[in-house]
Amino acid sequence: MRILLVGEYSRLHNSLKEGLIELGHEVILVGDGDGFKQFPTDHSIEPLFSKNRIVNIPRQALFRIFKYDLAKLERGLRFYFLLKKLKGYDVVQLINEAPVKTTPGFEKRLLARLFKQNKKTFLLSCGIDHISVRYMLDDKLRYSLMDPYHADNNNAPHYRYIFDYLSKSHKKLHDFVFANISGVIASDMDYYLPLEGHPKFLGLVPNPINIEKLDYIKSEITDKVIIFLGINRGTYIKKGIPFFEKALEIIKQKYGRKIEIVVAENVPYNTYINLYNKAHILLDQVYAYDQGFNALEAMAKGKAVFTGAEKEFNDYYGLTEKVAVNALPNVNSIAAELSSLIENPAEIIAMGKRARAFIEREHSHLLVAGKYLAKWGMSE
Repeated sequence: MRILLVGEYSRLHNSLKEGLIELGHEVILVGDGDGFKQFPTDHSIEPLFSKNRIVNIPRQALFRIFKYDLAKLERGLRFYFLLKKLKGYDVVQLINEAPVKTTPGFEKRLLARLFKQNKKTFLLSCGIDHISVRYMLDDKLRYSLMDPYHADNNNAPHYRYIFDYLSKSHKKLHDFVFANISGVIASDMDYYLPLEGHPKFLGLVPNPINIEKLDYIKSEITDKVIIFLGINRGTYIKKGIPFFEKALEIIKQKYGRKIEIVVAENVPYNTYINLYNKAHILLDQVYAYDQGFNALEAMAKGKAVFTGAEKEFNDYYGLTEKVAVNALPNVNSIAAELSSLIENPAEIIAMGKRARAFIEREHSHLLVAGKYLAKWGMSE
């Protein structure tokens, strides 16, 4: 079967592609590399011209005055010139309802042609989209990544792109996509909850993790407990990183030389994935009910990960023991959880083992690839 994957977040489509290829399918991935993360693609729509130093100066000025980014147009044009190659696929899967990341009107025209020249198209809900933003703003969650916006108007610039998903132009794109897809699939509980009851919702398929590329590293704690914090400045507020930073200040005061804190910021994926190999604890994100890709890959390596691990997640997978620490948007709660692990290093090791076993059981890229094939109505 010929499969086309459009767009990439957090290596999801790359891992899925690897699983599908191992199952004997032909898979092509189109994307822009997702910024500094530099994920591989078969056909790139990365806006290289817009990043040129000479072009970047007027680009920045244009954005400041009109809030328009030339990179959006370039991505759209690059995708347009690829379209003649993107035809005749049995299945197309979009990473988002705006996978090309161009303007809504241009995106709609590009997707219209993509839909027309291929058989079936499916949509992933694995990041911000119209339905998830609407769900959060309707206060249907106990907490969400919108909380910092509501708490402090100074955070508004960090949320500009999120509110773009509620604009009239994007709503038209959203409606158009849903009218043309065969179904929508959620990657975790954070997107499962907003989609429950939707007529085109096909259910949850866990994020695919290529465990063959991620060795389990048994934690050995002989001296210091090493804590790793990775920061992406683009999602700094929305991931709740300030809660981690403040909790780490408390922990530093309390434990001093008994701990070592490693911080990495805005590094490419291939660098990031190896930076925390020696760490025992990884701090991922706060405003989540389930794990994203960074957390899952760290869990596969046997780390004790602070991330989303809410009741809804535990109930869905039938878990009775912690496979990760549920990081609440509360500094004292995070500090208390860190203290508990630092004082009980055996639990760090035990949680790491449980985390690896959970990933092997629920997130293996081969297992997940098979689940996608079933959702698409295809046999392996």
